[in-house]
Amino acid sequence: MSTLAPTRRPAHQIRLSRRIASVSGWTLTGACLFALSALMVWILEVVFVRGVTALKLSVLTTVTQGTGGGLLNAIEGTLVLSAGALLLAVPFGVAAGIYTAEYRFTRWATTIRFLADVLVGVPSIVVGYFGYVGMVEWLGWSFSVAAGSIALAIISLPYICRTTELALRQVSNDLRDAAYSLGANDRRVILGVCLPAALPAVLTGVLLALAVSVGETAPLLYTAGWSNYLWDGHLTHSPIGYLTYAIWNFINEPFAAANALAYAAALLVTGFVLIINIAARLVLDRRARR
Repeated sequence: MSTLAPTRRPAHQIRLSRRIASVSGWTLTGACLFALSALMVWILEVVFVRGVTALKLSVLTTVTQGTGGGLLNAIEGTLVLSAGALLLAVPFGVAAGIYTAEYRFTRWATTIRFLADVLVGVPSIVVGYFGYVGMVEWLGWSFSVAAGSIALAIISLPYICRTTELALRQVSNDLRDAAYSLGANDRRVILGVCLPAALPAVLTGVLLALAVSVGETAPLLYTAGWSNYLWDGHLTHSPIGYLTYAIWNFINEPFAAANALAYAAALLVTGFVLIINIAARLVLDRRARR
């Protein structure tokens, strides 16, 4: 009883099918990239064209007055809230990233890594609701800078943690071995050798976390509230303005002045995020050249 040997496709047919699959894949990828790029350009065009026409010197130098006025209070509030979030998130995020990178196989490192990944996927409005229940109501802080900064810090924390971990894991083990051979302990190796070598990438993660916090709205609605006035310096019982609220609220108003403030605020937020991302890219490029 004879068995038929399996027929093999000719080599030129195999090459042709692979080429067709490759061309189809690249064509689909290019089409998706073109669609996303066109959509991004359209969004930026709307923001920049309408924002530039609405952005005047008075918008930058006066506070909001009802549905008109300027955005000085919102600009100051965005800077204050973002700075407060970084002051809280950077020490804890970098420390957590160092631990998960240098002691990656321990149970605590696995737990921290898992919690950071989960926290990245938590909707920001849930963080805002937690801040409202925990800080605004339970602690009695009312709408305040402290509640808003802590909410933004919670959102920024996992990004800083994970980028710090990845940056430290890219440091060559030869540096660690050389430091240990010279008699350095774990503390000196981590803080004196590994962290300086990974500092540009760590700084990039901090800048990206800052960009995320600048563009948040939902958590601040529940924690920072809104104020038409400049910040009075109090951390609690003192609401504060911020740019994303101006976008969210004023774009729905039936007044041209309010809509203009919304477009101006959108331009400022986009400019802040763009500057932050360019700075992060420059830091990475400088590290690559080194």
